[in-house]
Amino acid sequence: MNGLPPVILATGNQNKAEEIRSLLADVPVTILSLADLGLKLDIEESGASYTENALLKARTAAAAAGRAAMADDSGLEVTALDGAPGIISSRFAGAEATDRENNALLLRRLAEVPDPHRTARFVCTAVLVGPGTTSGEEIVCTGEWHGTITHEMRGETGFGYDPLFLIPDEGRTVAELGPAYKQQHSHRSRAFRALAPYLEALYRPEQ
Repeated sequence: MNGLPPVILATGNQNKAEEIRSLLADVPVTILSLADLGLKLDIEESGASYTENALLKARTAAAAAGRAAMADDSGLEVTALDGAPGIISSRFAGAEATDRENNALLLRRLAEVPDPHRTARFVCTAVLVGPGTTSGEEIVCTGEWHGTITHEMRGETGFGYDPLFLIPDEGRTVAELGPAYKQQHSHRSRAFRALAPYLEALYRPEQ
């Protein structure tokens, strides 16, 4: 702890929580997850966009904890599938689908799609809301990461669609490139780095 009131990270995904803490390691603010506070919030991601879902999660967590909260929502958008799976990326193959099931469904949907048309992008929206933000302001930042979809899962690191998302300039998937590369270049990295200055200013005394 650094003595500052903590900021709540509104996620139940521990992989995501660790990734975000790592991304914001240089920001002098304590980040606590819902699990750290013993909070179990059943937040339905019913928004029509990444921004709506992220704000829904952050607002709910901020109200429950009485503290500033941040959240994100992200997804994979495949050009040949008209932007699907998009905001339902984590539940593409069903509400309780595993990463492997989601990946398998994506590969089936793209089975007849040739390489030149397998372009895709990861999109992330990160938000900061609640007590302590400037005049109750809600901050929204976004990040994108462009690549293509492979024909089979490759690599052992990461989560979600990382084994299928190929970075053309590297010739490897995110799961093959490893966490250090992902932390430097990912859509989530870009969104949270854009959010970092606002997070740093959260409790800064007014001049």
